[in-house]
Amino acid sequence: MPITMDLRQAVMHKIQGKDQDGLKDMIEGSIDAQEAALPGLGVVFEVIWKNIDHTKQNELVSVLSNQLEATNLRPLK
Repeated sequence: MPITMDLRQAVMHKIQGKDQDGLKDMIEGSIDAQEAALPGLGVVFEVIWKNIDHTKQNELVSVLSNQLEATNLRPLK
């Protein structure tokens, strides 16, 4: 019988046991990579978000907000 995992479990299983350098390499290797890497980054972000205080959450939101304001996207057609 095959083992069934959801996406979160699969990502956590894949990164379990990596040291800090390995985690950083995984994150940096996923940035600007194929879109298939994005769900994994989402799981990583979720873990980070759930385990940082409100001040750091607000800092992350501020960085995101500033970057969105600085980005000039073309309107969707």
